[in-house]
Amino acid sequence: MLLRALWGLSAAGLGGSIYISRRVTPKQGLLSPRIIAAGAATTTTTTKVIDLAAQEGELRVFVVAGEVSGDSIASRLMASLKKLSPFPVRFAGVGGSLMLKEGMQSLFPMEEISVMGLWELFPHLNTIRIKLKETTDAAIRFRPHVVVTVDSKGFSFRLLKQLKEKNMLQEKYPVHIHYVAPSFWAWKGGETRLKKLHQFVDHMLCIIPFEEEICRLNGLAATYVGHPLLEDALMLNLESGSLSSNLKVQRSGDVFRREHGISPGATVVTLLPGSRLQEVTRILPIFLRTIELLRSSFSELSVVIPVAPNSQVEDFVDKTIKSSPLSAILIPGASLDQKYDAFSASTAALCVSGSAVIELQLARLPCVVAYRAHILTEWVIRYKTKLNYISLPNILMNSAIVPEVLFQDCTPEKLTTILRELVLDKSIQERQISAAEKVLRLLSPPSQNVGSMLLEKLASSGSVCCPSMIAASTILFAEKQLS
Repeated sequence: MLLRALWGLSAAGLGGSIYISRRVTPKQGLLSPRIIAAGAATTTTTTKVIDLAAQEGELRVFVVAGEVSGDSIASRLMASLKKLSPFPVRFAGVGGSLMLKEGMQSLFPMEEISVMGLWELFPHLNTIRIKLKETTDAAIRFRPHVVVTVDSKGFSFRLLKQLKEKNMLQEKYPVHIHYVAPSFWAWKGGETRLKKLHQFVDHMLCIIPFEEEICRLNGLAATYVGHPLLEDALMLNLESGSLSSNLKVQRSGDVFRREHGISPGATVVTLLPGSRLQEVTRILPIFLRTIELLRSSFSELSVVIPVAPNSQVEDFVDKTIKSSPLSAILIPGASLDQKYDAFSASTAALCVSGSAVIELQLARLPCVVAYRAHILTEWVIRYKTKLNYISLPNILMNSAIVPEVLFQDCTPEKLTTILRELVLDKSIQERQISAAEKVLRLLSPPSQNVGSMLLEKLASSGSVCCPSMIAASTILFAEKQLS
């Protein structure tokens, strides 16, 4: 999570109660809510996204995501906007395969801007500069009511800043939303940079609870919506009547083992080497060497690699495994179902820092977090961060719940020792599993905010109070911040 930094609806102006009336929208046959803020029933402003859309009878949303996790978050947001919007929604922007399924044509492959780190960025600077101009020009031509950037701080903030500069003379320039707050709070001097964001970001959607208050204290409108990765568990638990309990995704490990010819007594280790080509090329060879060393400790050891839906990563992993003496079960472009099936059949996992750690917590699969980067990138992280940990569970609990093996310490020999201990020691496994419940509760959607109250009233129409729906409702009423 920290590595990405290298590089309430009430805050959006609603103020009071929400009233919901129903009418037939321009979408044929669809009965959707018309949502009106208290005190705004007789007067119309032009600052809220929903009011801008009302003037033209459609909602135009320009969405940009630069990596696999962002593609997943953005696609769910797009689906939620289509459900909540009283008007037809049109999308444009940059994204991956999941966003394309929701009705957007990407300007170019998302992988072209998926770069993380400092030194790692230099060879791609010209390409990113060209893509930034292409994206900016496309956004202006599209004339969106709202621009939503998802994570990918470096590209996203440059885009929003350029759009603000180019649209300054226009009366109705779009509302700017950033989804997934940057972890400036984790860095020395980060607050100074955070205070400048209000110049081109109108509203921040936060996925970590304490970030909302930090943003607001630094002059930035913000709403905590809950962690997007919890959404699948929340959907499964809806029938229980509680959206914050039993946050667990449980699949049939026996079925996965039978389908892939893994014996019931085998030890299965899942490897999650990342979704960006730069990180995968560094860490996968280390992971594979770790498995080689680990084999001597177990009579039967099987390896599963759910590969991120990134064509460059898929090609690299496939070629690397074919040239390796190790055999592994590859799941190219792994879907959510496929990943959790693999997790359910596994004893432990070895993963890079990032969203994968939260997925493993949802599956209650104990793991070891590893990370390597260029030596200059590692130096910056080591000496510029204010935190003792790099993975979100450890940060939230302020404890080394999940073992972290980072930077120069991240060697096959050290990983082997720690991973072997995790696989063999049930008490260590139970400690992680027990902590997962606490971590996931902390990341749950807020039980009381304006967005959640709205969605409770919409429950009869099939709407669910989950992170993407809270984010979508927040966006509909987000306002342009006037300097």
